Amino acid sequence: MTETIIGIDLGTTNSEVAVVREGQAQVLEIQTGNKLLPSVVGFSEDGTLLVGEPARNQYALYPQRTIRSVKRLMGEDSHITLGEQQYTPQEISAIILRHLKSIAEQHLGEEIHKAVITVPAYFSDAQRQATREAGTIAGLEVVRIINEPTAASLAFDSEYPDQKVALVYDLGGGTFDVSVVRMERDVVEVLASHGNNKLGGDDFDQKIIEHIEAHIKETHQLDPISSPQTMARITQAAEAAKIALSDQPYVQIEEEYLLEKDGVPVHLSLELARHDYEEMIADYVDETLRAIHTALEGARMTVSDLNEVLLVGGSTRTPVIARRLEEELRLQPRSEIDPDLCVASGAAIQAAMIAGEKVGNVLVDITPYTFGTSAMAKYKGELYPYTFVPLIKKNTPIPVTKTEVFYTIFDGQDKVEVNVYQGEDSDALNNTKIGRFMIEGLSDVPQGNPLLSTFSLDLNGILHVTSQEKNTGLENSIRIDNAISRFENEEMAEATDRVQNLFGEPDTQDDKRRENTRAQALIEKAQRLMEKASDDDREDMVDLIETINDALQADDDESLEEAIDQLSDVIFYLEA
Repeated sequence: MTETIIGIDLGTTNSEVAVVREGQAQVLEIQTGNKLLPSVVGFSEDGTLLVGEPARNQYALYPQRTIRSVKRLMGEDSHITLGEQQYTPQEISAIILRHLKSIAEQHLGEEIHKAVITVPAYFSDAQRQATREAGTIAGLEVVRIINEPTAASLAFDSEYPDQKVALVYDLGGGTFDVSVVRMERDVVEVLASHGNNKLGGDDFDQKIIEHIEAHIKETHQLDPISSPQTMARITQAAEAAKIALSDQPYVQIEEEYLLEKDGVPVHLSLELARHDYEEMIADYVDETLRAIHTALEGARMTVSDLNEVLLVGGSTRTPVIARRLEEELRLQPRSEIDPDLCVASGAAIQAAMIAGEKVGNVLVDITPYTFGTSAMAKYKGELYPYTFVPLIKKNTPIPVTKTEVFYTIFDGQDKVEVNVYQGEDSDALNNTKIGRFMIEGLSDVPQGNPLLSTFSLDLNGILHVTSQEKNTGLENSIRIDNAISRFENEEMAEATDRVQNLFGEPDTQDDKRRENTRAQALIEKAQRLMEKASDDDREDMVDLIETINDALQADDDESLEEAIDQLSDVIFYLEA
């Protein structure tokens, strides 16, 4: 039996340990339901060593006894004060590695002596050597130090039948690098890298921290920086807000008894919008985009040479990242593998290869379609009421929940129709409508009343869509079963008919359902053709659509069939 070699992603914010079992990479649970170990080390009041979540939890109260983001110090000739002792960055990292080693041993029921550890591609020799030293201190033989983009590439595709070039965009908690890699079969070659070892999610947090500080100074005339405990609580609140804004357009930052003024407690209550947060970090995002072109130049390639873009690191969950990358590179970034876990998975795959094990691709559950709604927005340079707004994008890991904000478009608007579409076209009418509902009784306020739409897709393909008036909580929702079924609704009905007919089981309701489906499909097609139709044809189509809707309401089969035939003739003429 070959000796087990584990893969470790030693991260700035979180660390993970993974192993290959039965050909599949598995990231091990640190505790039930959680595979991330916060890269935080501390000592409790009685001197007990704390690693991970316990250390992170005490950081707000005892920052002087807690260390976080030590990865940023790797390779520096420095010491860290922790309690009454001083430690090197290697020693603090070794504590995290030792803890991950113990977790692996508990899961696997065997002693672990060897590991593959990942580092940013842009790490210097000193930083790589410091990482290797940390492994040795932890009791691990570091059989290989590999670049994080290499590990991520292995996780996304462990075998490449054809050669392809990928851009690996790795934005973690404390470091950023972008790498151009060539992949073929089980070989990953890093052609060029560029980055910044002092740029990451911590810096995004800092922008929110500064925003909170400014709010407290302006509102309460207090400077929180004088209190380490207060700043630690603000830091944690900022990180939580950043994470929440990945899926929500607003977040409420609240901390009770944060400070005291003249003997009176001061509470923090501050709303932060995703749009404002994205403006705060815009310069950082711009810097990462410039790094992409530097890396491409180093590889002697251009954007057109790229086959795909891979997202790595938890900070890539920030929606503006994927949006800006798609605009810049004209490729939709791949994110089907958890960006927090893909590096550890890749490290385990590399470890298994070194140990001589056969490895298969990483298995993930993803949505094969994009789901979204329609809204009045710019489409081909003009305002268009059926612009498709995607909320859950194709290839997103499931389960997933995403929320976006929309606004009423005129004063006193008291209701909104929410349409749910499945598809990839920017024109919602070219996609498949899978549901609709109304939210009525909205507040009598000027235009711009915010409405929150939430899409939740579970592992069973059930899509829950909810729209809520932000200021009052008024809401309505719909549940759509089999949202990711590869049969369209009409195809499913036809398939059911065919099978029933084979067994001699005609359904008298099927004819009516088919006719209704045909009518709705014709109406949607007619609406798409309105723009190219003449005034006379447009008027005819509007009249026929009204006749069809009236016939459907009245259950008038004869009038319905006649109107459908007439509308079919008009559409046929326009499409000829």
